[in-house]
Amino acid sequence: MGQLPRPPVPVAPSPCPNPNNEMENTVLTESTKTNKDRGRRTHWSARQLATMALFIAMAVILSFIEFPLIPGIEFLKYDASAVPALLMGFSYGPVAGCIVGVLTAIIHALDGNIWGGIMNIGIVIAFVLPASLVYRFFVKRRLAASEATPGSLNNTPLPLASSGTGQQLGTSGNIALILGLVASCVLMIATAVGMNLVVTPLYMQVPREAVIAMLLPAIIPFNIAKALLNSALGFILLKSLARFIR
Repeated sequence: MGQLPRPPVPVAPSPCPNPNNEMENTVLTESTKTNKDRGRRTHWSARQLATMALFIAMAVILSFIEFPLIPGIEFLKYDASAVPALLMGFSYGPVAGCIVGVLTAIIHALDGNIWGGIMNIGIVIAFVLPASLVYRFFVKRRLAASEATPGSLNNTPLPLASSGTGQQLGTSGNIALILGLVASCVLMIATAVGMNLVVTPLYMQVPREAVIAMLLPAIIPFNIAKALLNSALGFILLKSLARFIR
């Protein structure tokens, strides 16, 4: 007796590709890439860290090269240790500049002058922060109007107003540098006066009235000259070292 033929097994139709799912997967993939890119941008590169370490070393050496600016006032001596911190602030942002300045002051204070180190920390932050913030704000606004995204500039080298991509900043970039340096000079002088009034009586064991008497003939003129000299050196060296810093 012959066997009956088996009925055909129904085959489930293959699901049609859903364009919406593909779009969602593409969006998720791009979002993941963007998040990874943002995560990488929150850290300094090895080149940036090496450059910062080099500038800290230079600043420490400069901190021990001191000379008086005002004749007859030998106890107030100038050193150019704030200039490398200023260059790092312009190149890698205010955080990098302040780190270079603070670490330089701490290393210099290891010779035993703790109070002087505290004063130097406050003064170098007051000098580096305004100029680098003004310049960074200018660069973000300028590049955001072109092809760059403001969020991508958090820890990336800034276009300097003197070379490379910074040439597109032109005269307005130099104006931003000058305005930032003017703000830095004002805040640095004010900070130096305030810290002399608070800290100097503590570690020199002198009355505050004696410090006040030295403000006009010594402390204020010295810090004005120091701020102007630091600003001039920073502006000039920025143009000379821009390609190396980049």
